[in-house]
Amino acid sequence: MAPAAQARLPRRALHGVLLVDKPLGWTSHDALRKAMALLRAAKGGHTGTLDPLATGLLPLAFGAATKFAQVNLEADKRYRATLRLGERTSTGDGEGEVVERRDVHCSRADIEAVLARLTGAIEQLPPMHSAVKFGGKALYDYARAGIEVERTPRRVTIHRIDLVEWEPPQLVVDVHCSKGTYIRVLAEDIGRRLGCGATLAALQRSASGPFDIAHAITIDALAALDEPAREARLQPVDALLAGWPALRLPDDEAGRFLSGLRRRVAAADAARVRVYASVPAPAVGTDGHPRAFLGSAHITAGELIADRLLSPLEVQAARA
Repeated sequence: MAPAAQARLPRRALHGVLLVDKPLGWTSHDALRKAMALLRAAKGGHTGTLDPLATGLLPLAFGAATKFAQVNLEADKRYRATLRLGERTSTGDGEGEVVERRDVHCSRADIEAVLARLTGAIEQLPPMHSAVKFGGKALYDYARAGIEVERTPRRVTIHRIDLVEWEPPQLVVDVHCSKGTYIRVLAEDIGRRLGCGATLAALQRSASGPFDIAHAITIDALAALDEPAREARLQPVDALLAGWPALRLPDDEAGRFLSGLRRRVAAADAARVRVYASVPAPAVGTDGHPRAFLGSAHITAGELIADRLLSPLEVQAARA
């Protein structure tokens, strides 16, 4: 008789942010599902979808961190994009069929001039092969059925495009952009302005908000660790709010704030702040002061008004 299968370990409440280096071919949900299984996390979500054909940084939020995932969704992103000039495909990337080929006759100076003209606020038409919804369905569902629907241009901001490598017909650029930017569309725009066409051959997300690919781990590397080492890879919940002004409250005020009550504070108005309670060591913040993260808030006319709060149990768990 075969030995009984080992009982599956129970899921647990786990709070924090894991930076994953997503491999080629995986969906963002694939990476989330595998990470949740390895960490035995009861609740999790990703903070911005990466297409299966893209690789790189995918911040995953667990437990209380899911309350602040939207912050990273709205943050600027950085990508390294590899373009193949002289070729256009039906999807704008390597997944589609080649619909046109042209000779490439452009210099490095030509490319740099085009990149400069595409920097700043621009409008992009969402590609048909995208997850944007129309009539309750994703655009790629219509595209697969051979149907093209009318789309509304979106305004995005390209903060910077740096030319990394130019070995005809391959062009590599680093892009720093606002949320919602379609790098496939940007690649096609570059090719059109150069007069030869272009398709996106490869894409890696290198940064998202305050997070950088240098601190990410692959799922295979995570699987090779024991459970304590896996958990040690988690960044704290408030890492999602890095860069926001911090406000620390005395213990008695912290309890009232955590219950949702507005508090008077001697601080300037602010659209968003991260709020902490002073607590005994070892819960020490990055500035060296003992504290525990309570949630996010804004300050109006001297009043601290809660936006997203941790539960008391989450506060205690996040400190553990």
